[in-house]
Amino acid sequence: MVQEYEINDLAKEESWRMFRIMGELIEGFDELSDVGPAITIYGSARLKESDPLYSEIVEIASRLGQAGFAIITGGGPGVMEAANKGAFNAGAKSVGLNIQLPEEQYLNPYTTKSITFHHFFIRKVMLVKYATAFIIMPGGLGTMDELAEILTLMQTFKIRPFPVILFKSEYWRGFLDWLVETVLDRGFISEEDLELLRVCDDTDNVVEIVQSWYLKQEIVGMKALRHR
Repeated sequence: MVQEYEINDLAKEESWRMFRIMGELIEGFDELSDVGPAITIYGSARLKESDPLYSEIVEIASRLGQAGFAIITGGGPGVMEAANKGAFNAGAKSVGLNIQLPEEQYLNPYTTKSITFHHFFIRKVMLVKYATAFIIMPGGLGTMDELAEILTLMQTFKIRPFPVILFKSEYWRGFLDWLVETVLDRGFISEEDLELLRVCDDTDNVVEIVQSWYLKQEIVGMKALRHR
């Protein structure tokens, strides 16, 4: 009897959880439906404002904002703050998709539109759904998770292929060497899986890649990795 009660109670809890998930999805779709062409920028929440990379991110986001793109981030500190700050300074739409965490992640003050999610996977859907390019700044496990997911979604044709730009070749060199020399060499991925992966060190180059893709749907291949 006790076991039956626990099962029924769990079923009710799961049913309500589904409604909460649906509610977060609907809120995300409603809030972001008018964002327009957008660039999602990922990277470490631990980046300090004193780091030279912070200023470069502000510049990239500002120039993309001036070019007419909205900037979407996870809404927190570090890389996310720098990107939202650049968009804000340019008068562009600056979107922060925050997440509730046990150690609360604060929403940076440079967003013009923000949503706070409870479920990580819904936040990840929203970070991807409205983007026309992805810029991956140096980061940790969360950044690697987002990068792998984006590439997998493209590999499996779940989303359209868009540029995935890795900023700072020195930071990403070991990862890229492993992808090409180990994973590709063993046949676990194909060259086509890396077709849209670009590596940049220059802010001008990042802006040029995004604008070129958006205007021409330009695709460049493995040579982008071989000549990094």
